Amino acid sequence: MNYDLNQLTSHQEKQSTYQALKRLLKLISNEHKNLWLALIAILINSGLLLLGPLLVGYTIDTYIRTKEFYGVLVFGGILLVMYLIAMITGYMQTKLMGGVGQRMLFILRNAIFNKLQEFPVSFFNQNKAGDLISRVNNDTDKLNQFFSQSLMQFVSSIVTMIGAGIFLLSINLELGAAALSPAVVIVLFTMVLSPWVKRKNAKNLKSVGGMSAEIQESLNNFKVIIAFNRRDYFRKRFDDANKENYKTAIGAGLANNIFVPIYGLLSSFAQLIVLLFGIYLISIGSFTLGLLVSYISYCTNFYNPLRQLAALWTSFQVAMASWDRISQILLLETNLPHITDYKPAESNVLLEFKNVHFSYDDSKEILHSVNLKFEKGKTYALIGPTGGGKTTTASLISRLFDVTKGTVLLSGKDIRTFSAEERTQKIGFILQEPFLFTGTVKDNILYGNSRYKDVSDEELKGIIRDANLEALLAIFDQGLSTPITSGSDDISLGQKQLIAFMRAVLRNPELLILDEATANIDTITEKLLSAILDKLSNETTLVIIAHRLNTIENADEIYFVNEGEVKKAGTLKEALNLLLHGKRLS
Repeated sequence: MNYDLNQLTSHQEKQSTYQALKRLLKLISNEHKNLWLALIAILINSGLLLLGPLLVGYTIDTYIRTKEFYGVLVFGGILLVMYLIAMITGYMQTKLMGGVGQRMLFILRNAIFNKLQEFPVSFFNQNKAGDLISRVNNDTDKLNQFFSQSLMQFVSSIVTMIGAGIFLLSINLELGAAALSPAVVIVLFTMVLSPWVKRKNAKNLKSVGGMSAEIQESLNNFKVIIAFNRRDYFRKRFDDANKENYKTAIGAGLANNIFVPIYGLLSSFAQLIVLLFGIYLISIGSFTLGLLVSYISYCTNFYNPLRQLAALWTSFQVAMASWDRISQILLLETNLPHITDYKPAESNVLLEFKNVHFSYDDSKEILHSVNLKFEKGKTYALIGPTGGGKTTTASLISRLFDVTKGTVLLSGKDIRTFSAEERTQKIGFILQEPFLFTGTVKDNILYGNSRYKDVSDEELKGIIRDANLEALLAIFDQGLSTPITSGSDDISLGQKQLIAFMRAVLRNPELLILDEATANIDTITEKLLSAILDKLSNETTLVIIAHRLNTIENADEIYFVNEGEVKKAGTLKEALNLLLHGKRLS
């Protein structure tokens, strides 16, 4: 399955936006009350502001022209109260939407992060971490900015425009039609250019994600950069990414600002039409000065929000481009489904491959027609040349990937019928390059182990002692409290493997996979690990992937993995002969 977010077709993106929009409404379903209250505040605010010019025009014609200043004071007081109420409702809508926006941001980031955790390893192989971080942080923030700061202003501007347009047409139809004629040009201009503006912003957001990915990759590999003195190489790569981001940012900036001058020109043109036509109507006695003042005010109330919409519309386009990128994640589905309609078969083996085929993509099959059985309590070794498929076989055993064809059975059941929690409880996997989290040794060895999540340090030490892991813990100066910083060199790679080893053993899995788990460990510590493995439960099945022969010499069965085939290697001597003289992948 293609998980590359940058290669989704336009049809997929369109479909994703529609479906994800419904999901977003569901995510913020508890905010409906606040949204309605904000809308009511907007309607009151806009209604009061629209009523003001009418009262001003009435006051001019009725009281100022006749010099009845008492009426001017009365209507001045009325206008003051109206504008105070409008100020209060404006504050209410800002406060309500600010809270809604922040809560939406919190919910949305949680939704994206939880969704990311559903995806298989292949998703993260196809997408750069920096780009995913940009989607979680930057894109959601763009959406939040529009939602909390611009959406209500957007709605308020539209309500004000509609109200002003109604007043313009109702006061004088001919003058109103003339005043609104430039708005038709604005609408057509906006409809034509909006898709182009959205594309420019989407391209810019993509380049921001690319630059974030480049920075993250450079920082993660900084040790290699220093060791090979290749600062120039990474400097050039960053420079290319930075230039691309600069170019797309300039393009997006020009696109985002194209509406403002056009809207300003046409709104000024509309006011000029109103002024000239209004003076003409007054000269022939079909209009009053007060109505002209009101009319100019309503024209301003129509076109000023329109000019605001020019800026808000670009904010909307940025938000929609961000939403497209977010939607791509939310609507992707894992290709590791959990099935429930499989009937288990009677079996006396722990794990079985039945005619298994596998390929990472359609170009090349890595494994084909693999059949093997692992019995409970036995130790199995997988050997073979580099690139022969050993780690791929182990990945299928632990269901980091699903087979392309065939079936993997665990305890007589299709491995796909087990939930992720059930599967990881049954299968432990110690990777070649163990990953540790920032925290302590205790935090790392208990990661994902719900059985011991509430134990004290003393209780955990007892559990470690019972599991024969006490000697490994003693290697760390501060024991369980030894601080760990992810990605740092505070501890050696060998020590990291020891922590991963303890983490796996404490889960007491039925099947434990060791993928070069002793590659960075000294001989004495390796013997210590071997002694610990010998004391594991008789029900625990071991699968060992190793290049060093001393780590597999006590295996009950040895399998040779090469050229997509997995076959029994016989004795250690026969396995060595296959390893030395067997055909290797080209």
